[in-house]
Amino acid sequence: MERRRIGATALEVGAIGLGCMPMHWAYTASQQSGEGALRTVHAALDAGVSLLDTADMYGPFTNELLVGRVLRQRRSEAFVSTKCGLLVGEQHIVANGRPGYVKRACDASLRRLQTDVIDLYQLHRPDPEVPVEETWGAMAELVAAGKVRALGWCAIGARTQRRSGAGLYDATVRQLERVQQVFPVSCVQAELSVWSREALDTLVPWCASRGVGLLAAMPLGNGFLSGTLTPGQGFEPEDIRARHPRFTAEMMAANQPIVAGLRRVGRRHGATAAQVALAWVLAQGRHVVPVPGTKKAQWAVQNAAAAELRLGEEDLAEIAALPRALGSWD
Repeated sequence: MERRRIGATALEVGAIGLGCMPMHWAYTASQQSGEGALRTVHAALDAGVSLLDTADMYGPFTNELLVGRVLRQRRSEAFVSTKCGLLVGEQHIVANGRPGYVKRACDASLRRLQTDVIDLYQLHRPDPEVPVEETWGAMAELVAAGKVRALGWCAIGARTQRRSGAGLYDATVRQLERVQQVFPVSCVQAELSVWSREALDTLVPWCASRGVGLLAAMPLGNGFLSGTLTPGQGFEPEDIRARHPRFTAEMMAANQPIVAGLRRVGRRHGATAAQVALAWVLAQGRHVVPVPGTKKAQWAVQNAAAAELRLGEEDLAEIAALPRALGSWD
């Protein structure tokens, strides 16, 4: 698989990563995953994927434990990215950016991941009660201590920080400028897909101009862009799509022309709609690495094959002309 560089560091990863979250969080109950999830991670590595993206809150903790079982056998083949800064309670998820907590969280992640070093350690969300420079400074100390190789910023929660009239990632860019003064940001993780393109306005070019990598989260639009979901099919209660405005039967039906367009492009290349969606993300810059999440080995292998798909100017123009997605994304 093609390799891409994460930031200005010498860290390189396969052009397509694996989001491990669906195996234990947001899409499925933890008891529903197990050896099947383990096979999925191994299948992804076999297909050339190296970046495994997880977080301590997924489960919580069980997702890191799963990745740790793989790393124990195949550490040299994997690039592990995990996150800190969010605590899961019975009713709420709260941010914790206190320096002491960040350091303890890192040590706990290292134990669960069964590794001596985390390749990319991301701040999952800034704590509004702690100056972000203090949190980032503590993370920088982890690099100095040899526990972490590079630092990243997760901007997936940017919508909750958005002010009326502001661009989606305006606040994120301001925060990134602040922490860059403390220690280099190697990578930013944010939503980017054919039906969620806001990152192209400011965040993707900001990263490109500063040699910062961009991990594209949800590049398949929570599975919608794969074309495997049927309007009105329903979702399990623990699945976040059961409460998502874009996954009502009405909105899924209204957005079918987007999937149809991806399929048209795919037919010219012998590729699936999902592979075209991932290839489009790859085409947004050499610093961009899509990280599709899945819990099934067959999809992990199919997603990895998208790294070989090269979209031409005609393909990209056709995708650019597709209708914008309908329905709130909040």
